[in-house]
Amino acid sequence: MSKAMSRRADTQTIPVSFTLNGRLQELEVEPHELLLDVVRERLGLTGVKRSCDVQVCGACTLLVDGRPVSACTTLAFEVRDRSVLTIEGLAEDGKLHPLQEAFIEHGGFQCGFCTPGMILAAKALLDENSKPTEDELKHFMHGNLCRCTGYKKIIESIMAAAKKMRSAGY
Repeated sequence: MSKAMSRRADTQTIPVSFTLNGRLQELEVEPHELLLDVVRERLGLTGVKRSCDVQVCGACTLLVDGRPVSACTTLAFEVRDRSVLTIEGLAEDGKLHPLQEAFIEHGGFQCGFCTPGMILAAKALLDENSKPTEDELKHFMHGNLCRCTGYKKIIESIMAAAKKMRSAGY
């Protein structure tokens, strides 16, 4: 038996069930296990990124019951009986979400590392406020950092998506 397996056998686990991208997940988690690690390592959804580990960069943003959370500081058991959305669950039936389309069309990303967190945070904003001003958008997105684009294209992408979503009845 490997060290990791024997360590897991000695650790008390917590049964957790939650909906991930529309599918029920039932698993045992360790009390200290982070949502980020469960989603990336155990469930194989690598769109969520590890970066700062202290809830300041937004690369690990996921939506829990429609609200953005930092998966790097959220314990996995905290999402029991809740709904979690990752970037992989945003597209429906193979069709990209308007935010994803807008980021592509308007060049809202360069390296793409921060993009999943940006898009999910923007979705939470637009679900709450379908017609934000640029200042409201900037304020809401202040917890999502990008080291490549300088934000101009990100803002343009989100504003374009907001317009497209309003006209499509999102």
